[in-house]
Amino acid sequence: MTLVSVPTAADIVATHERIRPFIHRTPILTSAGLDAMAGCQLFFKCENFQKVGAFKARGAMNGVLSLREADRQKGVATHSSGNHAQAIARAAQMAGIPAYIVMPNNAPQIKKKGVLGYGGQIFECENTLAARETTLARVVAQTGAYEIHPFNNYDVIAGQATAAKEVYEDLGPIDIMMAPVGGGGLLSGTVLATRYFSPGTTVIAAEPDLANDAYRSLQSGRIEAPLPPTSVADGLLTSLGDKTFPIIREGVPEIITVSEAEIIQALRLIWERLKVVIEPSCSVPFAAVLKKPDVFRGQRVAMILTGGNVDLDRLAKLFS
Repeated sequence: MTLVSVPTAADIVATHERIRPFIHRTPILTSAGLDAMAGCQLFFKCENFQKVGAFKARGAMNGVLSLREADRQKGVATHSSGNHAQAIARAAQMAGIPAYIVMPNNAPQIKKKGVLGYGGQIFECENTLAARETTLARVVAQTGAYEIHPFNNYDVIAGQATAAKEVYEDLGPIDIMMAPVGGGGLLSGTVLATRYFSPGTTVIAAEPDLANDAYRSLQSGRIEAPLPPTSVADGLLTSLGDKTFPIIREGVPEIITVSEAEIIQALRLIWERLKVVIEPSCSVPFAAVLKKPDVFRGQRVAMILTGGNVDLDRLAKLFS
């Protein structure tokens, strides 16, 4: 049954058991070289190795599995720039139901191919939140499909919380847990997992300067409108929701913003030192560590590498 309030510890434990057969328990990597560079002990939770190549597999799977049979019958629908889109398409395929996916027309081709590969039907729109929501409303009206929001959904939040839960199970006490923030599904889930399973840990978020609506929202105390979608961190371009923001406001004392150059530098370092492929959105927390070393010096710092679905043609231009 779908959750109608903020997930409890018991909800997150039940969610983890529900989705466990359908996800990877992803590894945690370390690098002595990056530790020396950052002045702290770093632990990278590799959700780039997750099913569909991103942490979104967790929340999407829980969203579909939590639906009542009557709600599943006409399929599911969502809007997403890519990773949640693929995750919903996969979860729907495994449940034997249709998936209707609204995607911006400039979404990375690798993510569109992933959706189609899992049998999802794509509806393209302009790359604005208003266009996504309008198009999705039309698709839902036409199909009768059940909407599973990419982040503003308590079942999705509970699913995303399982990534941080695994970190605490595998590593024990952590001083600082970091996650990037776009719509806030992962960050709010991380806050809840931390509250329940590692209450001595501080959660710090990171965000691009060019998509700093979460930072501005934390400062103003209300949800601020997103900036034009121009950051290379294409997974972080949505604004917070009325379910994610209250959790974040209560549980995140600081959001650090970073420049495009800092994102790309951190991306290069992770590629070179960890030898793993990640998306630019994933490198934002590490860029924040490098930007503000005094905040992290001497601490045990974990961060979630959120996905690895890279459009290589597009990314190659960053390093040219």
